[in-house]
Amino acid sequence: MTAQVDYLVVVFTATSGASGELLGSDEKELVQLVWQLVDVKNKKLGKVSELLIKTDLSDLTEEKEEEDVVEESVEEENGSRADFAYTATSLESALNMFHLQLTNEVNSAGAGTSVCLCTDGQLHIRQVIHPEAASKNILVPECFYSFFDLRKEFKKHFPTSDLKALDVPTMAESLSITVDVPAMWDSSATMDLSAKLPAEVAVQQVQIMASIVLALLSEPFCHTFSSQERVSEKFETGTCSKMEKVGDNTVIRARGLPWQSSDQDIARFFRGLNIAKGGAALCLNAQGRRNGEALVRFVSEEHRDLALQRHKHHMGNRYIEVYKATGEDFLKIAGGTSNEVAIFLSREDQIIVRMRGLPFTATHEQVLAFFSPGEGLKETCPVSGGKDGILFVRYPDGRPTGDAFVLFACEEHAQCALRKHKEILGRRYIELFKSTAAEVQQVLNRYSSAPLIPIAPAPLVSVLPTVSLLPPPGGIRDCLRLRGLPYTASIEDILTFLGEFTHDIRPHGVHMVLNQQGRPSGDCFIQMTSAERALQASQRLHKHVMSSQRGSNSRYVEVFPCSTEEMGLVLMGSSLSHTLTHTHARTRSGTGLSPPPCLSPPSYSFAPAPPVLPTEAAAALYPPMGQVLLTPRPLPPGHAYYPASAQLYMNYTAYYPSPPGSPTTVGFFPSPSSLTSLSSPGGLVRMPGLTYNSNGVKELINAVQGYQYAPEDALMHAHGPVHTHDPAGTLLTQPKEWVCI
Repeated sequence: MTAQVDYLVVVFTATSGASGELLGSDEKELVQLVWQLVDVKNKKLGKVSELLIKTDLSDLTEEKEEEDVVEESVEEENGSRADFAYTATSLESALNMFHLQLTNEVNSAGAGTSVCLCTDGQLHIRQVIHPEAASKNILVPECFYSFFDLRKEFKKHFPTSDLKALDVPTMAESLSITVDVPAMWDSSATMDLSAKLPAEVAVQQVQIMASIVLALLSEPFCHTFSSQERVSEKFETGTCSKMEKVGDNTVIRARGLPWQSSDQDIARFFRGLNIAKGGAALCLNAQGRRNGEALVRFVSEEHRDLALQRHKHHMGNRYIEVYKATGEDFLKIAGGTSNEVAIFLSREDQIIVRMRGLPFTATHEQVLAFFSPGEGLKETCPVSGGKDGILFVRYPDGRPTGDAFVLFACEEHAQCALRKHKEILGRRYIELFKSTAAEVQQVLNRYSSAPLIPIAPAPLVSVLPTVSLLPPPGGIRDCLRLRGLPYTASIEDILTFLGEFTHDIRPHGVHMVLNQQGRPSGDCFIQMTSAERALQASQRLHKHVMSSQRGSNSRYVEVFPCSTEEMGLVLMGSSLSHTLTHTHARTRSGTGLSPPPCLSPPSYSFAPAPPVLPTEAAAALYPPMGQVLLTPRPLPPGHAYYPASAQLYMNYTAYYPSPPGSPTTVGFFPSPSSLTSLSSPGGLVRMPGLTYNSNGVKELINAVQGYQYAPEDALMHAHGPVHTHDPAGTLLTQPKEWVCI
């Protein structure tokens, strides 16, 4: 509460865009500022003044620019009702002129010195003047940091009134004020609020507001204007405890921030609105880097609602999206429980700098030496508080993470420190970023609140099966496998690499393997005319360098002979992650190829491969799995992408120069006769190439979720005659009938 002021200045603003309740929501510039002085003690009204901001006048000559503000007689122009009118060419000159004219008028009145603005609602000060001044880096006169909201003052005498529904005509009608102005503008009427406000309406509004003020000052109300609205001049940093109660109606989420933005930049974006102490929290991604989002906590719901009106306003060249958020969201980001962090952040008016990439053996002394001036340098950036101004981030077990936060006493020292970005400490370069208190809390919470490696649940089956589906060794190795190709390598590059062996390639015999994204994986299979030429090519070209015509990179390529069955296994969707030796032992020299499950268009198909078993025989042995494995599965009717008659093929490879026939084998092999002794007869599904960290039956069930089966019938068997060189093979038995859905 403050004492009654001597003068009230009724102020009304208009922009080149929306008006009424949408004023300031479209980032349009201020074009009109109208005011009238009210003598509170003597209950007298001053002259009405109008200030027009015409930015197109800034293109005049230098002599005319010197006369930046020109006083004009209004009665001669456009029928305006203002007593005085002024013209300015910029917002800065307009605000300075307003302050100068107001000071001169108060001094000439001589009834006192205390002055405060009075507006119709919050928008004129908070959503028009301060945001535009902040975006243009203009210093706002002190008089714009406090004001009276005429609607709130009116509501003290009419408590049943809805604050959001109040406007100047409604208040005038409640006070039985007769205004001698023609066609008074009514904001509640059917008027397009997104349209520009007529120039004469602003003068009318000021005159009515001045009459309302006089009515409140007179009997029977005898109102005292003492509760001023304040605009925060500076954002206050601070800490937030996880035990603190944060209302859901005071928090917003801002998205699309520049990655280098700080909490001060966020406060500048929301200039005019009061952010709670420590209420700007930048969000980090899983790697600990800023993800362009922030949670902002305001002092009240009213300020939060005004912040939502700045949706898609601009910060520099980027527009910022603003959405509602909850108090829980804010506490997850900005809340903390560490006493060490609380002590570190208890020093106010400190600038925080984050260090990233520190050696794990870094000490306080090394950090202090890092920021000490070098030889011949005069710039100094002393750490505030010495060792107490350094906070190392550690895991729960005490191991360092390579991050630290450092305090500096002023902005000058912090900027000097940031110029050491990517300088060397020990054997590593250090990244430096300006940080915030909320980021300190967030980083500490990330590393200390939960274990880094969650405890995995125990597998359902303790021993992995050792069934192999790889083709038996001993086949004719008349193919080549090229591994380590440049990712930009084309078919022409491969043919150039093979040189004289190009003539020994079978027609359509070059197959490039793609990865899960449909891009070259670095592997390639080539079908040769004979095993002898394949062996000679591998011996002569192994680890030779291949260059790519589409890129400057070149790599040495490994060349191995392989069989048609091994090539077919990869091309049909499995993997070839081992090397067969004469003893059939398994080694880990493979690459573990896993082609993507992508579908080719209906027009991109090739002739069906001859099956290993006749369809009738396979159906008799394994009904109906034989039909499913040996023939393409048609799509159900009404598919959204392909016609019902289209067949699906696995498009794993790129062919040259046109799609050849499939390899002579498919990924289906008859089961050993000894497996017929299983508990119940039925089809066998072989799943080669399982990952060694597989979770067991759960993943297998997910793989066959397109078929009907009883969950208790899905078993993993690790017995029977199996190949010892492939423990990643699995048998999944299903004694009941499987129906394709």
